[in-house]
Amino acid sequence: MRHRKLGLAGLFLLPCLAWASERPNVLLIVADDLGWADVGFHGGPIDTPALDRLAAEGVELRRFYATPICSPSRAALMTGRDPMRLGVAYATIMPWSNVGVHPQERFMPQAFKEAGYQTAVIGKWHLGHAQQTYHPNARGFDHFYGHLHTEVGYFPPFASQGGKDFQRNGQSVDEEGYETDLLADEAVRWLQARDAGRPFFLYLPFLAPHTPLQAPDALIEKYRGLDDDSEKSRSRSDSTQLLATLTFQDSARGLYAAVVDAMDQAIGRVLAALEEAGVADNTIVWFLSDNGGATYATGGATNYPLRGGKGSAFEGGIRVPAVVRWPDRLASGQQLSSILTVMDLYPTLAAMAGVPVNGGLRLDGRDLSKVVAGEAAQRLDEFVFFTAETPIRGRFSLTAFDEDWKLVQEIQQGLLAAQVTNHLFKIAEDPYERNNLAAEHPDRVADMAEAIRRWRLLHPLNGTRSNLVPPPGWRAPKDWAAYPIPIDALQDAEAPGMPPPGAKLPLDLMHGESGRLIYDCTPRPWLFGACLSND
Repeated sequence: MRHRKLGLAGLFLLPCLAWASERPNVLLIVADDLGWADVGFHGGPIDTPALDRLAAEGVELRRFYATPICSPSRAALMTGRDPMRLGVAYATIMPWSNVGVHPQERFMPQAFKEAGYQTAVIGKWHLGHAQQTYHPNARGFDHFYGHLHTEVGYFPPFASQGGKDFQRNGQSVDEEGYETDLLADEAVRWLQARDAGRPFFLYLPFLAPHTPLQAPDALIEKYRGLDDDSEKSRSRSDSTQLLATLTFQDSARGLYAAVVDAMDQAIGRVLAALEEAGVADNTIVWFLSDNGGATYATGGATNYPLRGGKGSAFEGGIRVPAVVRWPDRLASGQQLSSILTVMDLYPTLAAMAGVPVNGGLRLDGRDLSKVVAGEAAQRLDEFVFFTAETPIRGRFSLTAFDEDWKLVQEIQQGLLAAQVTNHLFKIAEDPYERNNLAAEHPDRVADMAEAIRRWRLLHPLNGTRSNLVPPPGWRAPKDWAAYPIPIDALQDAEAPGMPPPGAKLPLDLMHGESGRLIYDCTPRPWLFGACLSND
């Protein structure tokens, strides 16, 4: 079995400008923890007319894959690169972490900005906050309004670990209202104030419907008593739902539905602003969830008939609702069964807009613009890999899959041993992962497990890991807007670390499976496992 290659040379070429005589605008909308079955166009019980309209007027991506948790998906989305290589694969970036995406990585808005686009991000960032090099305004966004972190709540004071986390371009703001509505207000305001003579790239990552679930009273009342009678998604978190029932806790289903409904209304307002400005037909609107729905008791989502949920490498954790609409170029009402991943979005959007992606490191994503347009077919004949080590440190859910086969490994790592459970599916025939074929195909399991192991060797030594609590005694700032260290207070180059000059290569080899000391390098079997710098 082959593992996924680390880039396509063609991605460095200028994309064909024949897509549009006038550069299209881009509106990239990301939901947070939205379940597969929780949109109207999948038959869900929640009112989502705006999303349903996007699906009816655009192309529904029936096999769109994100990572099982949010920071890795956002890192892959912004860079077109594998989050394992970035060091943002196993877990999310916690408030007490100094991890971010390496400044040498080229973010999607940087490419669009260099091509003349106005750029803005309105919503949740979650890609680094410890220094200004990780901040949205340093990653190609002219305008940032929102939160550096997640789980800030939907009503003021929008705090993370007790510290205020709501800003506009590095300055704290005191905004009153419901968070989802505030994001829509800002998006509409920015669209109305933009330079109408230039195209725009607007990234709108909602907090919704992530926990802690909160919603306006009218919507809470609308879904009060919503039956939690959905089929279970056969995930580990099903036990938390049973425990909640046995302890007489209220179901989170109705409150979750209210949060989703509010998000859909906000999306409808932004879509209406496009129409009022007369730019809807030449605006690419791409919607997706950052991972599968959270099926634990307080999450309220459902992914049925898919198996599993957030944090899991089964389909329910990584196969997400996704739609792309571009009235000027894409036929309406289409469903696409080709596999796309969150890594593919950057090169695909860039090609659709005629924006060159050269100048950064080699991309792992593919340009699937012609596939989305129905002009070509392209099989996924090399593995895609995803993982999560969340919420328990040392408990991993990993997968390798292509068009035909999928291996899910559940690994529980102890101090003296690791327990590995393999699930092998002929995924094209068994999309709901009911028939484990691991015992019948041990050689295939061994080949795919080895591909996963080689992929994991790419992880930087000090990348993200599951850390649910801060270092002992750590305190949060009073205001997160003031937290990132300014660029002029930082050294000009990245820190060299502790290895003495000339020692990094041999030390990298000695670390073996523990992780990479050298950023963006691939271990070479013909070099006894050593890696070459920046290959």
